Amino acid sequence: MSKTISIVIPCFNEQESIFLFYDAVEKVKPSLRGYDIEYVFVNDGSKDQTLNILRKLHQKDEKSIHYLSFSRNFGKEAALYAGLQASKGDYVAVMDVDLQDPPAQLIPMLEGIEDEGYDIVGTRRMNRKGEPMIRSFFSQLFYKMINKISHTQFLNGVRDFRLMTRQVVNAVLQMSEYNRFSKGLFSWVGFDVKYLEYSNRDRIAGKTSWSFWGLFKYSIEGIVNFSEMPLAIASYTGLVSFIISLVSILFIILRKIFFGGSVNGWASMISVILLIGGIQLFCLGILGRYIGNLYLEAKRRPIYIIKEKN
Repeated sequence: MSKTISIVIPCFNEQESIFLFYDAVEKVKPSLRGYDIEYVFVNDGSKDQTLNILRKLHQKDEKSIHYLSFSRNFGKEAALYAGLQASKGDYVAVMDVDLQDPPAQLIPMLEGIEDEGYDIVGTRRMNRKGEPMIRSFFSQLFYKMINKISHTQFLNGVRDFRLMTRQVVNAVLQMSEYNRFSKGLFSWVGFDVKYLEYSNRDRIAGKTSWSFWGLFKYSIEGIVNFSEMPLAIASYTGLVSFIISLVSILFIILRKIFFGGSVNGWASMISVILLIGGIQLFCLGILGRYIGNLYLEAKRRPIYIIKEKN
């Protein structure tokens, strides 16, 4: 009985890329040691012709092409989770449809698992050529920060593009939390991992749906999901603020007793009040973020809703 590699492909407004992606993977298929390919496309509420193209592609290759279509846009994390749940292959790959993840890497990935005994073979960009400088700067800053405050380690430049054994996929699927950060989940489950390095590539077609603000919110989600350090920072900030205020009060009292200094001055008083109030709001914001995540988890809403599947 032949073995199968499932490829999970989230899609959001990717009408220009789908056929190009399929053709590129099919060219690599003869080099994959006789493995069959199962394509699991996940249409994440696209507003263009993505769903119609997936229907046509399924008609072209009914045996290999499978797709899920969400009732609305639930985000890439939900699409990845749905695709992993739907996959049936012995090995499972996660890829972007824009061909920034080169299909030819599937060959050494498969070798890494079958010949070298790894459970996961992922990819890591050696550079960020072609990205805006400000995005690259904040991305590197994010990795430095999260590795200092989280027990789960994140390598800079690691992509979602990876090939995994069925055992790894089952482990990831056991974590059914609503607030998901896949890079952290793939790292948290452990197993033996190898990374292949390659140069950054431009999209083959279309435009990215990731804005700077979207990436920023995604990074905050990663920090909140994989570190309790912000809560400790809030506590330390409150403690430091209390000590500074206490010292200031003692200084004013002693100055009045020994030197007769004046305590007048509404401007300085307002400045202190605003400083302390700002610190309090900052700490409340951190607490609110964690409480908000707890609230979403407690409601137990589905991670995604499927409107159509073949």
